[in-house]
Amino acid sequence: MSKTNDKEVKRKFRHQRIRAKVVGSAEKPRLCLHRSLKNMSAQIVNDGNSKVLFGLSTLSKTVKASVKSGGNVDGATKFGEIFAAEAIKEGFKKVCFDRGGYLYHGRIKAFAEAARNQGMEF
Repeated sequence: MSKTNDKEVKRKFRHQRIRAKVVGSAEKPRLCLHRSLKNMSAQIVNDGNSKVLFGLSTLSKTVKASVKSGGNVDGATKFGEIFAAEAIKEGFKKVCFDRGGYLYHGRIKAFAEAARNQGMEF
């Protein structure tokens, strides 16, 4: 097994451990993140009925116009600001943060702090 594949397997185990504790409801849905080398995506999910309530990616037209690259900290910060503004406009202010098994560092931290600065609570 290659080193990259092994890292992904470990991340998935961490994500399962986190998901056992972090559950989204109708009052406080779950904000889950996914990152790849070049892009990021975020979704607001109600785990009670397994529905995605709101989602956005750095590949979306609204985000792609203002974000040069979704694969760096600057792009994650911009993406966090845009995502929070759109989510609050849709009515999602309080959420549970699910970092997806990734370390709270770099792009994940930049996204979270930018979203908090825009008014999201988690």
